Amino acid sequence: MTDAKVQAAVTRAEIPMLRAYRLWFEHARRCADGCKGAGRAQNGCASGRELWDTYQRAYNGGSR
Repeated sequence: MTDAKVQAAVTRAEIPMLRAYRLWFEHARRCADGCKGAGRAQNGCASGRELWDTYQRAYNGGSR
């Protein structure tokens, strides 16, 4: 395997907790239903709260 292929394989792997946070962050940044201006994730729209809960479960190792 060449160095470029190894690097590409490494960059594709994403830690589940970081992926969940990235998905929530991207949603909250664009959401016009309340997430964008909410002071807390719990005050956002239903989709935003669901994404945040997914992040919290990943952060806590699924023990929540």
